[in-house]
This record gives sequence, C-alpha cells and structure tokens, in this order.
Amino acid sequence: MYLVRIRSVFGMMIDKRRDLLKIRVELMGISPPLWREILVPARYSFWDLHVAIQDAMGWLDYHLHEFRIGGSSRDDALLIGIPPDEMWDDSPEVQPGWDIPVIDFLPEPGDRAEYEYDFGDGWVHEVTLLCVEPREKGQRYPKCVAGKRACPPEDCGGVHGYQSLLEILFDPSHPEHESLSHWIPRGWGPELFKPENVRFDNPLKRWEKAFTEADR
Repeated sequence: MYLVRIRSVFGMMIDKRRDLLKIRVELMGISPPLWREILVPARYSFWDLHVAIQDAMGWLDYHLHEFRIGGSSRDDALLIGIPPDEMWDDSPEVQPGWDIPVIDFLPEPGDRAEYEYDFGDGWVHEVTLLCVEPREKGQRYPKCVAGKRACPPEDCGGVHGYQSLLEILFDPSHPEHESLSHWIPRGWGPELFKPENVRFDNPLKRWEKAFTEADR
C-alpha cells in the first residue's frame, strides 16, 4: 500500500493513513488538573488538531488560537496558527496550521507544544504526544478516551476570572451569585465531564466556515 508519509519513532514506522496519535491536552494554571486524552489520525495538521482540541475541551472556537513550539518565549518559538492579514516589522511570523502536519513537530512520545486559545483570556494548554497507536476496526476518529473536569465557560476572564467565578457560584450569599448562576451555560458544572459525550466537528468544514463564508 502507498504510504502518504512514513516517519520512524523509536523504531516504529508511522503510517499517516492508518495510525493514530494519542495526545494529552492539559489546561495550565487550573487545580485540580483539567485535561483530555484524544486519539487523532496521524495525518492531522495543526489546524485539524486545533479543531479536535476545541471540541474535546468544550471551547466554542470564538477566538484566535496559536501553537508554540520550542523557544523560551513567543519571540523565539515556532508559531503555528492563523497568519494575520497584516504583518508588522517586529511581529513574529505565524505559519498556517493547515499546511503543517502535527507529526513533523511532535514526532516522538513526550514531545510537547503550547496551545493558546483566546489571547484576551489567555487559556494556555500543554499538548503532549503520548504514543502512536493503530486504528481499531469499527471505531471513528478523532476520539476522546479520557479526561477530567469541565471546560471553563467562554469569556470568563482567564484563570483568575474563572477562580473568582467558582468562588461566587459556591457562595449563595455573594451579591453576584444569582446573576452569574444564570450567565453560565445550562447544565454546566466544574466537575462534569464524560469522554463519551464529546462530538468532533469536521476540520475541513470548520475551515470553510471560518474562511470561505467569512469572505462572502
């Protein structure tokens, strides 16, 4: 069979059409840990992985995102995401995520990247390749196989805003308790998460919606 691309990982050959990447995504700054483990096709680009992370975590993809690989800061890291329409002379270059396979920069178990969503709230996730697995017959991928705790509500103010939100929700005597109880999504609770309830969108359709429909 023709292989789209093969890469050796600890002596294993990866078939990008048949193999899966098992990836752990952990939201940083949250305690107890809030995380997901997902299986995605080895052929996935960083755009595809972005969509899978959004769906597995429970984000709504309302805001910009960016993967950062290597470097001690954003200025010297490889940036992958959505290139801006205009580049300033001192702004770092952002590579288009739809053009770059994940396996090119996370080739070995233990390899990591940072994924930031919503530059205002600044939700930073650690993304780690755990292992490479073969597909199981009869299963559909991507798939969320494990995880803990619910995703914070969108636009709640980042880590510190989320902590304040929880304190208010757990304090019925707080003057903002009633209004914020109505603001959070119906049925949401900080500990509520079931991997089997995760539904994944088609990354190509998400791309078309984000870029093609926006130009109409």
